[in-house]
Amino acid sequence: MKLFISSDIEGTTGITLWDETTNGHSRYPYFQEQMTREVAAACEGALAAGCDDILVKDAHDSACNLIPLKLPEEVRIFRGWGSDIMSMMAGLERGYDGVFFTGYHSAAGMDTNPLSHTMNTRNNYVRINGIIAPELMINSLTAAYLGVPVRLVTGDRGLCEWMQAINPNVETVAVSEGRGRGSISIHPNKAVRLIREAAERAMKKDAADCMFPLPEHFHVEISFKDHYRAKGASYPGVRQTGTITVEYDAEDWMDVLRMLDNVL
Repeated sequence: MKLFISSDIEGTTGITLWDETTNGHSRYPYFQEQMTREVAAACEGALAAGCDDILVKDAHDSACNLIPLKLPEEVRIFRGWGSDIMSMMAGLERGYDGVFFTGYHSAAGMDTNPLSHTMNTRNNYVRINGIIAPELMINSLTAAYLGVPVRLVTGDRGLCEWMQAINPNVETVAVSEGRGRGSISIHPNKAVRLIREAAERAMKKDAADCMFPLPEHFHVEISFKDHYRAKGASYPGVRQTGTITVEYDAEDWMDVLRMLDNVL
């Protein structure tokens, strides 16, 4: 079985401050290691369930956060950015048996993580078909487009509940709960154990039960924090609908990814 893992950091156990996600800051190495431990746990669970090909996409900031030496030997790791519209999903192809999302976080416009954002910190929200869209939604739609089921999500409780509301068959592990500018987290060792257990369960589920729903039409609305970003959002089909908002419609998900790559 082939597995793809997209790994972010703001949904890693214990993270509360931007400094903790930033390479070069004194707090970063601890959370870099915890991020790696959680990815390793997901890999170990998948290997125990019979996976023999795992590709991990480091998907935060420089995309060079994970500590390769601390991952299982069976894992391949995609470091750096692929410079394509797949972004956090670069490397995923048709034929994979599942996708895991580790260390993921709530969206801009959600109040369930002190670091809530969508792709960057320049927007108030991104909506897809009227739904506040976390990065998890964007990347799950990419997986669905390629016919790959979403099997596991780890991160803050708000995001896990968001996924459960859409597909309760997806395994989730909530490692923290946002409270205003703070968060309440479980013990980091407990997080590692729960992620490993959930990953093994996830790979044993029926693929059809874990598919993320793929709409036939996509209506995207972006609200920027600064009015000039809406005014400057120049891309074919994008229209400014308010002082800080733009909208876009498409039938093909890849067209949406191209637009987001240019406008966000």
